[in-house]
Amino acid sequence: MNSALKHWKEAATVILAAGSKYKRSVESLWRETPAFGSSSKPKPGFDYEVLLLKRSGKSGFMPNAYVFPGGLVEPSDFSNEWLEVFKAFTHLPKFGIATVKQPQETRPPMFSTDRKQLGSPIPGDVAFRICAVRETFEEAGVLLVVPKNQANTLDTEEHDKALTGLSDRWDKTLIAKWRSLVLENSSNFIQMCKELECLPNIWALHEWGNWLTPRSTSQKQRRYDTAFYMCCLKDKPETLQDQREIQLYKWSTPPEILHSYRERDLWIAPPQFYDIGRMLNFSSLSDLHDFARRRSTEGCERCLPVIIRTSDCHISLLPGDSLYPEEPDRSVSTEKSLEEVQKDSRDLHRIVMRDPYESSVYINITPKYKHLAPLTTSESKQDSKL
Repeated sequence: MNSALKHWKEAATVILAAGSKYKRSVESLWRETPAFGSSSKPKPGFDYEVLLLKRSGKSGFMPNAYVFPGGLVEPSDFSNEWLEVFKAFTHLPKFGIATVKQPQETRPPMFSTDRKQLGSPIPGDVAFRICAVRETFEEAGVLLVVPKNQANTLDTEEHDKALTGLSDRWDKTLIAKWRSLVLENSSNFIQMCKELECLPNIWALHEWGNWLTPRSTSQKQRRYDTAFYMCCLKDKPETLQDQREIQLYKWSTPPEILHSYRERDLWIAPPQFYDIGRMLNFSSLSDLHDFARRRSTEGCERCLPVIIRTSDCHISLLPGDSLYPEEPDRSVSTEKSLEEVQKDSRDLHRIVMRDPYESSVYINITPKYKHLAPLTTSESKQDSKL
């Protein structure tokens, strides 16, 4: 348990983008869904799709929501047994993951915490990636590992520039057996890597963001501090839901996801809405991959939304907004309308939610750490131009 986190449990998730055989035309979606952005022109066909998993209706956290693969960090993700698995890389800082330029004092607490002081020799940047790989295997059956005999190429610039491929050296029946064992006990993921002589491909996961669950009125609220990673696969892998936490899986382009959301065919939470909007900047998987790997060395901002309940909507304030408080772990209510609140603000960085399926991003600030603003603004006169 990270003592720097008073209310949150640590988690990790991966935005899995994979190449599709055919470019998916989005012209009709742009016509049907004008809220994709008044300030940007329609993008050409997208050559990749993103994996979303539908949570069980019985889930205690965001039931029926479509989410990226991911879940809670387990003690096994920080186990010293990983030192044996990553033996060829333990002499390198953070096992060869690209060094982040962001000063340590400005890093989000989940990344800046010295894990040795908490009893683990595994750096947080490594353990969170292990968690994301393990959870993706558990929830979707996608195994993001590489054979140990290919380890000498993993930290090379050539490998870093290439889209990630998945190994097919293991029999599907064997992988299915191990998946069942890992679902029973997360520690079995370590044993699997030892016996199959493979490594979790932590180098294919590029730091993308850090989202925290905001405060709500519920006394039993579950709150998470989640590391978000981007992983770009050359080809779309075989996918299998776990029939436990996950009911369905869905591969779709970013515009298709937002169109389905607006049409009320699926529901995504604000972090997914925001980050899928960011992906609208890239219709090419290669361009997305190149941006993600280059930008990841800049670091990321700790994003703890502050909810304002106005007379006609909910506003999720994000860092950099004029109304974002110095102490962000709070929620606020006001009798003002959205229009009145917008007029009170010079710097905008917020998600406005008129109902669960009608959201818009308002932003006129420059995102930190060389990130991009999402292309998911509405056509309101109050909107900023991207």
